[in-house]
Amino acid sequence: MRNIKLNLAYDGTAYHGFQRQTNAITIQQVLEEQLPKIFGHPLTVCGAGRTDAGVHAYGQVVSFFTTGTVPTERIPLAAKSVLPHDIVITHAAEESVEFHARYSAQSKIYRYRIVNSRLANPFELKYAWHFTRPLDIALMQAALQAIVGTHDFSAFRATGGAPISPVRTIMTADCRAADDSIIEFEFWGTGFLYHMVRNLVGTLVEVGRRRMTPAGFDAVLQGRDRRAAGVTAPPHGLYLVEVKY
Repeated sequence: MRNIKLNLAYDGTAYHGFQRQTNAITIQQVLEEQLPKIFGHPLTVCGAGRTDAGVHAYGQVVSFFTTGTVPTERIPLAAKSVLPHDIVITHAAEESVEFHARYSAQSKIYRYRIVNSRLANPFELKYAWHFTRPLDIALMQAALQAIVGTHDFSAFRATGGAPISPVRTIMTADCRAADDSIIEFEFWGTGFLYHMVRNLVGTLVEVGRRRMTPAGFDAVLQGRDRRAAGVTAPPHGLYLVEVKY
C-alpha cells in the first residue's frame, strides 16, 4: 500500500468548496470520482485545507492510500487526462504511511486579492474582490502587525465552523500593492478559523478607507467580539497558496 501526496492548483469558481457534500459538486468529489481511473480502484482523499465555495488554490495538498502502481512522476500528466481543466495536479510524491495531508501540516499561507479601482477589471471578476473606494495600503499594513504572534481570533471567527480553540499563531502578515490597482494581503499562520482570513480582510478594508484606525483594529482583536469587526470579504478573492510540512 502506497501513501501518495499530491499538490494541486484549482480555480474554485465552479465548485462548492473542497470538502465533499451531498448536494453540490466539490473538489474532493471530482478527485475521488476521476483519480480511480488511473489508480484502478476507489479511493478517499484527505485535503490539507477545506477551502470554501469559490475559493481558489495555488498549493492545496491531498493524500490518499493506493495499491496502484503508476509512478509518481507520471501522475500529474496521467491526471490531466481525467481531471477537468480547472483542477491541475502540479506535483506527486510517495510519503511514509504516517503522513496525512491535514494532520501533518505545520502551517499554511493564504493570499487575498482586491482590485481597488473605480471601474471593474473584467478579467479579475472571478479572482479578486472589486472595491471601488480608495484604500490606504500603509494604514492597512500598520494595522496588520497587531495580529502577528499568538492571539485569540474570536473577533474574526464565523459561526458554523468546527468547535476548536480560537487561539492561533500568525508568523507574518503583509499588505502590498501588486500593481496600480491590485492589493494583495498575505497571511502565514499555523492554522486559521472558519472565514478568519475573509473576516480579517473585511475589517482591514475599514482601516484602508479610514473608517477605523489601526488602534481600533487592534481593539477589535482584543475585544474578541465578531460584531465589532467588518464584513466577510467575498470568497473569490481568497487563495490557499502553500501548505508547509
